[in-house]
Amino acid sequence: MIEDKNQENTPLSSLGEFGLIDHLTKRFTDKNSSTVKGIGDDAAILDFKNKSVVLTTDLLVEGVHFDLSYMPLKHLGYKAVMVNLSDVYAMNANATQITVSVAVSNRFSLEALDALYEGIHKAAEVYGVDVVGGDTTSSTTGLMISVTALGEVDLDTVVKRSGAQPNDLLVVSGDLGGAYLGLQVLEREKEVFKVNPNNQPDLDGYTYIIERQLKPEARKDIVKLLKDLEVVPTSMIDISDGLSSEIIHLCKQSEVGCDLYEDKIPLDPQVISTCEEFNMDSTTVALNGGEDYELLMTISQEDFPKIKANPNLTVIGYMTEPSVGMNLVTRGETKIQLTAQGWNPISSDSEA
Repeated sequence: MIEDKNQENTPLSSLGEFGLIDHLTKRFTDKNSSTVKGIGDDAAILDFKNKSVVLTTDLLVEGVHFDLSYMPLKHLGYKAVMVNLSDVYAMNANATQITVSVAVSNRFSLEALDALYEGIHKAAEVYGVDVVGGDTTSSTTGLMISVTALGEVDLDTVVKRSGAQPNDLLVVSGDLGGAYLGLQVLEREKEVFKVNPNNQPDLDGYTYIIERQLKPEARKDIVKLLKDLEVVPTSMIDISDGLSSEIIHLCKQSEVGCDLYEDKIPLDPQVISTCEEFNMDSTTVALNGGEDYELLMTISQEDFPKIKANPNLTVIGYMTEPSVGMNLVTRGETKIQLTAQGWNPISSDSEA
């Protein structure tokens, strides 16, 4: 946790729970018409009229999901919101409200929590969501953040994981692997710092991939793009645990197979160069890295003309009969069975 050592820090105990909540939430204002009553009562009041509601939640734990030795608290607050909004957009829905709960140990000052909530506020402003509640409590094990996100969607345009059909195209937004490589660079610099605390890391050549790790963006723009193109995916999921894991989820939920083409996987040049530096295989990184928060979807072949010229979307394969299985088609045109080797949040050896 990085704080200004010259600044006088305010202990949280000086405010009490309700004083702390009032202080942290005074910056939030409601923007969505579905928010009837936000912060300030026993519960929020929401009215979605004739819309369907989607609901998702995620828990981030210090030492498991993030490392405060290189994750600024403002960035952490922003990322905690993105993780949840990404799940809402994966349903082809519009995110409208979030609740935020935090558990903190006594090593955190008021100023530290202010930085965390500054990031939460920034995310809420940029993505147009209302913060309508939450909770604060003490922790004996560091920092924990739980965000719940709500969204609205018309029932005829909601997209699940279970709608893919054989011959549908497999499509992904953006590029893959950057967040994982950003983490590798940050972990390397952390180890260098341990050996020589006077060493100043030179991160100029890694700007993009570090931003992908520390300040990811949820793909709200893709949901709008699909609507503008009049394309409703047959299935969709966000890429949080790695491309291979997410493809397997789609295939199992939809009861289909898949052929994924290695040479079609979109990679940023900085990802390719950093893979070479770390002696890593770029395909392995893209398949198993995770935390890219891009949207992976299947669309009907009839909709291909609508997306084929769009630089935000890449066709990386197609869905098959289940008997074909789930395969990676290599550059040498060999088929290899896909396996889920990405992030496992309940693995005994999972690391941030």
